[in-house]
This record gives sequence, structure tokens and C-alpha cells, in this order.
Amino acid sequence: MTALLLSLPLLALLSAAVVRGMIARPLLDRPDGRKAHARPTPTAGGVGVAAAVAAGMALLWAAGDPGPAQHAALLGAALAMAALGLLDDKLDLPPLPRLFGQAAAAAVAMAGGLVLETIALPFLGPVPLGALGPVITLLWFLVCTNAVNFLDGADGLTGGSLIVSCLMLALVGLALGAPFVVALSLCLAAGLAGFLPFNWPPARIFLGDVGSQGAGFLLAGLGVAAALAAEARMSFAIVPLLLAAQLFDACFTVARRALAGERFWQPHRSHLFQMAIRSGWPVVRVARLHIGFAAWHGLLALWFLTLPPEAKPLPLLVALMGQLFWLWVVLRAMRRASLGFSIPP
Repeated sequence: MTALLLSLPLLALLSAAVVRGMIARPLLDRPDGRKAHARPTPTAGGVGVAAAVAAGMALLWAAGDPGPAQHAALLGAALAMAALGLLDDKLDLPPLPRLFGQAAAAAVAMAGGLVLETIALPFLGPVPLGALGPVITLLWFLVCTNAVNFLDGADGLTGGSLIVSCLMLALVGLALGAPFVVALSLCLAAGLAGFLPFNWPPARIFLGDVGSQGAGFLLAGLGVAAALAAEARMSFAIVPLLLAAQLFDACFTVARRALAGERFWQPHRSHLFQMAIRSGWPVVRVARLHIGFAAWHGLLALWFLTLPPEAKPLPLLVALMGQLFWLWVVLRAMRRASLGFSIPP
């Protein structure tokens, strides 16, 4: 682990070098009516992030710390997820093939042992999940992967907020005695740190599906790993807490579009962060706000670890109240700008 810690700056530099290469020989994301950028912009900067994660774990294994089979299974599945994302960046895959690919990658991680078998609930303690365990685990992989992917639509937002979330998750991993969670969180943070300077507004390159789906999938797996490390402390809730902003925005938007009779799986520009930008908020302000959300939710996660079982819902409720307040702020900004959620043709 010491060798990995010392190598984190080198991993960030590796990510930055790969990202510069992706800018020099770009895969372009071309604008259309449902995208915020006005000119063709390089994408797939997440290739650099994936390279840093893979290099960091290779270094750890070379130092003689292979860990359990779960580690290799999750890393292999996450890299496969990133490869699928790169294919999606190139070909713009339809929703169903993308979803099947995500499920296949989740199956690989689950086959390696990352399956929830019990979940701790306040007042009830550990509750066996039985046959529901694999189903809940699969759904979690899909929800987390797509929630992060959905919010990758503004310069600096996803990269900046996920760096903070990863650093907070590393602290949680230390508290839980889960070195694998610490190692992968730091590798992902280093990879994102190398990417972020090129994505800060105005972005020179986007993370792309290779980065957003790969990072979301990896964080989903780390959430399961944290739960397996300390089931009795209801630790499965930690990653949902860290990603509360992404999960709230994604769930609210999908539910709203479904109730409105829209095809919620199709591309759009009606996420809350997008509506804030369309209402006049500067992109930098929205990115900084979400970085602040990540820091706040990280502090809530650390508080979560100190609470007795019956009080553990409190940080989750505080995070939910914050996101409901953000929803109110966005709706108020939309009213002032005379905007609705729908986009004119």
C-alpha cells in the first residue's frame, strides 16, 4: 500500500498524458440540440482514468498484495465496462445493448464474490437477502453506473465531484478496515485528478461513456465491497450516501419523464444540473456546487460510521433534505427564466 500511495502523483501524470493523447488524436463528440456544447469536442478522456486505475492495481499486485479474488473480478469487470463505454462513445449504442453489456460486466464482478448476502437495517440488525441478494446487487450496479453516466453533462462536474467522493470513500475504507476499497478509491481519484484540468470549464475534452460508466461501475462495486467488509454497520448505504446528488438527480429525472409519458431512456437536457445551466447559472458555478455536494455527503458518510444502528438513517435524511432544497432552487430559477423541463424542437 505504501508503494501505491507514493505512486499516486505518477498515476495522475499517466492519466494526464493519455488524455493529452486523446486530445491530439480525438474522438469527437459533435453537438446537437440535446447537448450543451456548441462545437465538436474531443471525448473519451476516461481512457486516461482507466489507464491510471489499471496501472495502480498492477503496481499493488506487483508489490505482492494480490488480495482476494474479488479484487481482480471487480477490476476486470470495471475495465470491461470502460471498454463498452469506449465502444458507446464511438458508435452511440442503443439503450438495450448498453444495458445488457452493463449487466454482463456486473455478472463478472458478482461471480467473483461481490454479492450482497445480508443487509443491516435499523432496529432489525442483519437481514438475510437469500435469492434477492444477486438481484439487488445487479440492480445496484445498473443504477449506480447509469446515475454517474447521466450526470456527466457539464464541464468539470463529474470529474470534480467524483475526486472528492473517492477521497472520502478512501477514508471510509480506512475506518472499515477495507484496504481494497482504499486502494481502488485512491487509484480512481488519481486518474480523475489527471483528467480534470483538461475538463475544467471550458472543457478541452469530455470524460465520455468510457469514463463515466467505468467510474460509476467501479464505485458500485466498491459499495458492495464496503458492505461485505462491515455488514453489521449498515455500510452498504455509504456509497449511495456519497453519490446522493447523482442518484437523486437521476431518480427524480427518470420518474418525472416517465410520469410525463416521455421516453426516459432517450438523450435529453432536463436533468436538474442542466436546467440550472439553462436557467442562467454559469457552468463553473454548477460544477463547484456539485463538488461541494460531494464534500458534504462525504462528511455525512463519516458521521454515519460513528452512529449507533438506530440513528444511521439520520445522515441519509440530511442528504435527502439537501437535495430537495436543491430541487426547489432549480425550480425557482426555472420560473424566473420562464423555462419548462421540455426542450422546444
